[in-house]
Amino acid sequence: MSLWSVERNRGSAYEFHARDLPDPAERTVWFFEVTGPALALGSTQSPDDVDAAAADEADIAVFNRHSGGGAVLLEATGSVWIDVVIPSTDPLWNDDVAVATHWLGQVWLDTLEDLGVDDASMHAGALVATPMSPVLCFAGVGPGEILVGANKVIGISQRRTRDAARFQCSVLLDWDPELHARLLAPGIERVNGTLPAVDAVADLAVRPLRGLGPDAILAAFVGRLPR
Repeated sequence: MSLWSVERNRGSAYEFHARDLPDPAERTVWFFEVTGPALALGSTQSPDDVDAAAADEADIAVFNRHSGGGAVLLEATGSVWIDVVIPSTDPLWNDDVAVATHWLGQVWLDTLEDLGVDDASMHAGALVATPMSPVLCFAGVGPGEILVGANKVIGISQRRTRDAARFQCSVLLDWDPELHARLLAPGIERVNGTLPAVDAVADLAVRPLRGLGPDAILAAFVGRLPR
């Protein structure tokens, strides 16, 4: 197979999520820096999960992305956003969506090892859903996603056609439970009943990788991609 093409992008989270898969597809890494914060809901997630007034007050754009799962907060300093595209003819391709991300999870494990992160593991089983995972991505753990200890640090979703797959990776660098609780209070309270949203978010098994920089993460990740 060919080597990987790496593209650095800066701009609107909405426009990048709406980007079509290339035709023809080839091995590509898209690194994206958002110019403004955004809350990317899952493809079927209802906007009713969001407190629109809280999002407006924080100047956070809200939209539905094309891949599944719960909401992901995208901020330039809060996460690293890396997407990986492969064609269906690639040896890395797997028709089984339940294991299609495993190779990518292994790349992330190797990347974190190179960056000095201890006790990382890949979730190789089926989706572990919680009542909150349809509302908030980091409330559940899917195939190929990365944990440090018992805490999720990297989320992966995928968008597929017959010809290509786009794996969307969110590496958590910071975590503000109060902001997440304000933004997603309607959805969180819908699935958690009487438990206040801020308490529900505070209880999540999440660990940001504070101290790591986007450039170092990208370089280590690209260096670990299969050739």
